[in-house]
Amino acid sequence: MGTTGAVETHPGKSLASGCDFRALADEAWAMMEELFPICRSITGDGVRRTLALIGARIPLQVTEVPSGTQVFDWEVPLEWNVREAWIADDEGRRIVDLHDHTLHLMSYSVPVDTTLTLEELRPHLHSLPEHPDWIPYRTSYYREDWGFCLPDRTLQSLRPGRYRVRIDSTLEPGSLTYGECYLPGAVSDEFLIFTHVCHPSLCNDNLTGIALATLLAARLREVDRRLSYRFVFAPGTIGSITWLARNEGEVHRIRHGLVLGLLGDRGPLTYKRSRRGNAPIDRIAGVVLPAIDASARLIDFSPYGYDERQLCSPGFDLPIGRLTRTPNNEYPQYHTSADDFSLIDRGALAQSLEACMVLLSAAERNATYVNLNPKCEPRLGKRGLFRPVGGAHPGEFEHALLWVLSLSDGHHDLVSIAERSRLRFDVLADAANALHEVGLLRPAAAPAGERNPT
Repeated sequence: MGTTGAVETHPGKSLASGCDFRALADEAWAMMEELFPICRSITGDGVRRTLALIGARIPLQVTEVPSGTQVFDWEVPLEWNVREAWIADDEGRRIVDLHDHTLHLMSYSVPVDTTLTLEELRPHLHSLPEHPDWIPYRTSYYREDWGFCLPDRTLQSLRPGRYRVRIDSTLEPGSLTYGECYLPGAVSDEFLIFTHVCHPSLCNDNLTGIALATLLAARLREVDRRLSYRFVFAPGTIGSITWLARNEGEVHRIRHGLVLGLLGDRGPLTYKRSRRGNAPIDRIAGVVLPAIDASARLIDFSPYGYDERQLCSPGFDLPIGRLTRTPNNEYPQYHTSADDFSLIDRGALAQSLEACMVLLSAAERNATYVNLNPKCEPRLGKRGLFRPVGGAHPGEFEHALLWVLSLSDGHHDLVSIAERSRLRFDVLADAANALHEVGLLRPAAAPAGERNPT
């Protein structure tokens, strides 16, 4: 992890300034179309191909962790790869074929080459009777098994007879693969962005997370950064466990974090708080997301979900939340073939990108100040900060100036001022920047032995 030295900083321009989020959403869509056909799992060449496409857009360090490596209570599994998988009837017609859809094969299926009766085959077939035209997503990561997934309408049409089953796969010592993009900033304090790369052809879960994280990293490379940023693209659960095991001594630098996924559907933005419940990123989300989406939801932490379960586990308890739209298991298309491009919306992608950028920007700009002229209000007009003609009600920016001056006592950060004033965070940050530039504020020094909370 990075080790750049700390410097005194103050808020500058928002990272979101000048972003064309609709154009970025189009770019994300195109990237997702490239990623969609790849057969991914928690290990194997599908993950490597996915990371190669990410690495063509941003600098990416790829790490291979050998099978059998102990990672806390787990160990890195055998590597799985598959070349073909199909079922054919007694006339040679393929009724299920991996080449038609990557969900057709249960992930981590062991090699099979046999002929079975329909009765023998049925226990290995998975469908969704309540959605007869959808293919379910099923896995068998830690138990050797095999299976196929197919529409229930197809399953019900099968007639008694003998069926040829072929799965040309390998399950053997190899490695687990993850990628990292590290962008050093003016300080070594880090913002971690984590997204899972293990799911096969599912758009919302999680091609949206992969594409948006990639575009965020690309954007951050182009701007000055106070914080350092680390983007981790890894398989779900075992990937975050492995990453934490390899970086246990370094995670103390993490000041903020987001787990990204499910960011393209038409549901409202949903932020899941960290295990702490009051981490800086939790408070930031509370003040900035409602300004982007009036229907935005903030929900409490639970130990079920994505990789926030590992990052926020008691032994780490990192200040990391999760951003989705509709959460996992709360929309019917979840983990089915209906999670395709018809489920996602370019406008929702654009709004999700904006939300991510605003969250990162607020973390960049949040600070605690000391008012250098605390005895009564300073004359803002003579400093060019207040309108020259009096009598009119102050505007939003002028209100922000007064609130920042009033609460800049070395104890209130800009987020707490936003919470109390109900003013937009970026307006308050702009006001603080203006007051700093005319010498009315200085950044508060962290008490001895403590770090700035941002």
